[in-house]
Amino acid sequence: MAEKTEGFSDAERAAMKARTDELRAEGRKTKGATKAAADLEKLLEAIAAMPDDERVIAERIHLIVSEVAPKLQGKTWYGMPAWALDGKVVCFFQAAGKFESRYNTFGFQDPATLDDGSMWPTSWAVTAIGPAEERLIRDLVARSVAGA
Repeated sequence: MAEKTEGFSDAERAAMKARTDELRAEGRKTKGATKAAADLEKLLEAIAAMPDDERVIAERIHLIVSEVAPKLQGKTWYGMPAWALDGKVVCFFQAAGKFESRYNTFGFQDPATLDDGSMWPTSWAVTAIGPAEERLIRDLVARSVAGA
């Protein structure tokens, strides 16, 4: 485990660097289908680079998101797989190893329409995906883009 010192950890600095690279790439003149293909390629590369246990979960989530919400565009966000609508991240997968966490996280950002009363969850710990977890992920993703 990385030692915590004042300031950012190595993993946090790497994530910020990845985000800076992503923002630079977004600023280039790549447009339309070419940009979407490049973004998707980066997402798939990020998933492929994960350890097997994390990769299997990320691949399954990518398949589910792609089936349930084909209007979401795959991309990376802080070096993590993410799916966006009109350039704004709706949901993301954070592998446990990314920040030396105990579990993977599947989460949602502000554009997701998951609002339910005055308090609701926006991220879930994911250690495996069985039928019940798949149903929940499908429901959450469908709800997250229902107003879009």
